[in-house]
Amino acid sequence: MDRKCPECGDVIHGREDKIFCSDQCRFQRHNRNKRRSEKTILDINKILRKNRRILQNLNPIGLTAVRREILTRQGFDFNFFTHQYVTQKGNYYYFCYEYGYAYAEKEKINVVTWQEYMNQQLVRYQITIDDPETNRP
Repeated sequence: MDRKCPECGDVIHGREDKIFCSDQCRFQRHNRNKRRSEKTILDINKILRKNRRILQNLNPIGLTAVRREILTRQGFDFNFFTHQYVTQKGNYYYFCYEYGYAYAEKEKINVVTWQEYMNQQLVRYQITIDDPETNRP
């Protein structure tokens, strides 16, 4: 019984455990599967890069106040950011890489650039899974 390549349908010659007829077919299958599995990552990174570019263009000097409408009109997506910074007063800054924003007055947004001192109060998320046998993380 002839085995057929799952990618192109050609007959497979050689070892019995061989799955594809050629490296090209193997690469094509692998790349297609990888594209599918990483589509979500690519889509999110595209949004984050767009958000970063918008913040960068609006903030040439390090601190700028803009109307929320301006960000929205340019396609900024407020649901996506890379990390948060909490000030000593409890205000939250949401960052897209090194450019961030904070909600100010009603429709105003403060756009900032990451500063070195912010590393001390960076909000880091840690996921722990409790061990049911020991009741410890």
